[in-house]
Formats: sequence, structure tokens, C-alpha cells
Amino acid sequence: MNTDPRSLLRAMFDAAVASAQPAAVVPAHLPAPPRGRLIVIGAGKASGAMARAVEDNYKGPLEGLVITRYGYAVPCERIEIVEAAHPVPDEAGLMAARRIAALVSSLNEDDLVLCLISGGGSALMPAPAEGLTLVDKQAINTALLKSGASIGEMNCVRRHLSTLKGGRLAALCHPARVLTLLISDVPADHLPDIASGPTVADASTCNDALAIVSRYGIELPTAARQLLESGAGETIKPGDPRLARAETRLISSPQIGLEAGAAVARAAGYGVCILGDSIEGEAREVGRVMAGITRQVAVHGQPVQAPCVLLSGGETTVTVRGNGKGGRNVEFLLALGLALKSQPGVYAMAGDTDGVDGVAEIAGALLMPDTLIRARAQDLNPAQSLDNNDGHGFFGALGDAVITGPTLTNINDFRVVLIEPTGGSGQER
Repeated sequence: MNTDPRSLLRAMFDAAVASAQPAAVVPAHLPAPPRGRLIVIGAGKASGAMARAVEDNYKGPLEGLVITRYGYAVPCERIEIVEAAHPVPDEAGLMAARRIAALVSSLNEDDLVLCLISGGGSALMPAPAEGLTLVDKQAINTALLKSGASIGEMNCVRRHLSTLKGGRLAALCHPARVLTLLISDVPADHLPDIASGPTVADASTCNDALAIVSRYGIELPTAARQLLESGAGETIKPGDPRLARAETRLISSPQIGLEAGAAVARAAGYGVCILGDSIEGEAREVGRVMAGITRQVAVHGQPVQAPCVLLSGGETTVTVRGNGKGGRNVEFLLALGLALKSQPGVYAMAGDTDGVDGVAEIAGALLMPDTLIRARAQDLNPAQSLDNNDGHGFFGALGDAVITGPTLTNINDFRVVLIEPTGGSGQER
């Protein structure tokens, strides 16, 4: 093979990101003009680019407002783009969320709400339930992010402490028709978990949220606990008549991104094994499991023979114990590298397709067969870096960070292990 592994890994990642670009996936799903007004709303890391795709392809009158992450806005003329904070919400997001609620609260049955939702919308559109403050929501979000809870668990709690999540935004739009275009960033494309499901029914309960809070030892403000214990935080349930005219369309997803990356690998002559688009768990544990699968391929040619790539997506978690600069993708790579012990012929990349792994403006990193050797030559201790949750510090020092800038979309994490047919049992111990 003459393909440079670094270049191929990056080309696969770039193909996954390209497969979810709003300009490519939004136009085919635009609705016919309604008898009344078309109101465009939304929230998420892709929502600004989604709004631009609507403006570029919908010729009728429209108006609206969407919220995206700082740095992710794109120029629009008829739809206002507001930038706000992620992953911990801020005042800008709160004010914009209130404006969205006001925009859709007095519509009639001839109107149509086009809702543009993508990953990140939970934090970007904060709408604290009655009795809660933005400070409360910030504290709860921060605790959830550090706890090791899965995205589904985090969003279950968020849905029950909001006035817009868990179907409430669609209920507020009633009796207008609602069409939601979704770019999924969650395992199994579970609709209530995408931005905490503002326009879809939710079968989970306040008791489910309380169980999650208890499981991870999260301290709730008094008002939040009372809201859950009383049942006053219940979401909109399946069968609610206010959602009878609400339709959702999934327009891009992690699986689509994996297939786009797979096509690049096949074109370069590599076999492909997609292991799953919804892999969850502690990032370091997933890294160790992936190392075991990689060794099976390298030594025994199972479940696929080298040269090949192993692809996976989904959202792992990190229980924060250190004070380093990290994210779940670099945490995965550190654990993978330590477990592989410089396995010859094995290369890997893991990155978040939104361009931000954790809270750093870094998408992810590359792992090479000589990563541990180069690290120790620079007096870097990979095990200590993992213990300190300092993956970005580790890979940045080696020059192996992957920095994309804002990608304007988000289909979650893209992980690829590339295995050349060189065999070996590892050298660095």
C-alpha cells in the first residue's frame, strides 16, 4: 500500500463531516409553502448552517431565529442567528430561548414551524423550569458532564428540568404544524436525546431522572429536586394531542458518517469493519476493548483481515478525576495506545465531528505505532496523562492533535483504527 496512514485517517474523518453538511442534507427535506406563516427556529451546533441551507433553497417568505455555538454562526438574511455557550449554558442562550418561545406561542393552524435541531441544542437553548435559575442549570450541567453519565442519562435529567425540552416546544407551537429536521449526534438516533427532544414526545419520567441523579451522586438545587419529586417536571408523553401535527425527519446520523468514511477506505484498497454507530461506556474502557479487537485482527485476521480499518461511532463518557485538558476522544486514544504497547502497523484517529472534543477547540488526535516511544523521548508519561484526563496536553505536545475549526455540523464521534498487515505483538512495554 502506498497510502499514507495519516492522510487516509484524516480523509476518512473529513468524509464523515462532509456527509453531514447541512447544505447537502437539508434541501431535499424542505416543506411546501404553508397557507400561513413559515417560522424557522432551532438550536444546535449545526443549526446556523442549517438555517443558511433553508434560506438558500426556500424561495417563499420566512422568518425566524436559531441558536448555535459561539463561532458557528453563518451569514443569514431572513433568519436571525444567535450564538451562545456550550456545553454549559449562558445568558445569551437563555435570552434567545425565551425569544423562540415567544415567537411560536401565538400561531394558528395555517402556520408552519420548521425546527432545525442538532447536537448541542440542550445547552444552547436553556429554558429553566419554574423555580429554577440559569445558575441552577449551569451547576446541574457541570455536574452531569463530570459524572460519567451517558448522553441519554444527562438528557433525561435535562428534559425534566426545562420548559422547552421533552416535547414542550412543539406543544407550545400548537395548533401550528411542526416539521423538525434532525441531525443526530446520539447513540441509536434516539429522538428524545437529540438536543433533549424539544419537539418529540418523551416516555421517560421524573422518577427516571431522580434515579440517574442518585446513581451518580449529583447534588441538585432544592427547587430542582422538588420539581422532580412532585412530578411537576413531567415531559410531553406519547399520544398527547398537541403533538398530533408534529413530524420529525432524521436527515443525517453517525451511521451515515461511518459509511462515508468506509467508502474512502475501500477506495484506497482497505477492508472495512463497522463495529457500531452507538458505542457507549467509559472512554478508557472502550479504548482497552478496541485494543483487544485490534490485536485479534493483527494476529489472527479476525473478524477481518489486514489491511483494514475498524470504524465505530457513538458517544463515550469520561468520569473526570484529574485537572488536565482532555476530551472523550483523546481519552479513548490514550487508553488504546497504552493497551496496544506500540503494536506495529496500527494507526488510529478519534475525533468529534463538530470540531470540539470536550471543551477544547480541538477535534481529536492521531495515534501512531511510535506514539509511546516519541512520548517517552520527550519525558511524557502516557499513563499519568490518562490519570489526569490530559489527552489534549499529551497529543498536542507530540504534534498529533487534529484541529479542524468549527465544522458547522455534528454527528458525534468518529473513531477509526487502521491496521497494516505487518503483525507483531508489540515492542513498547
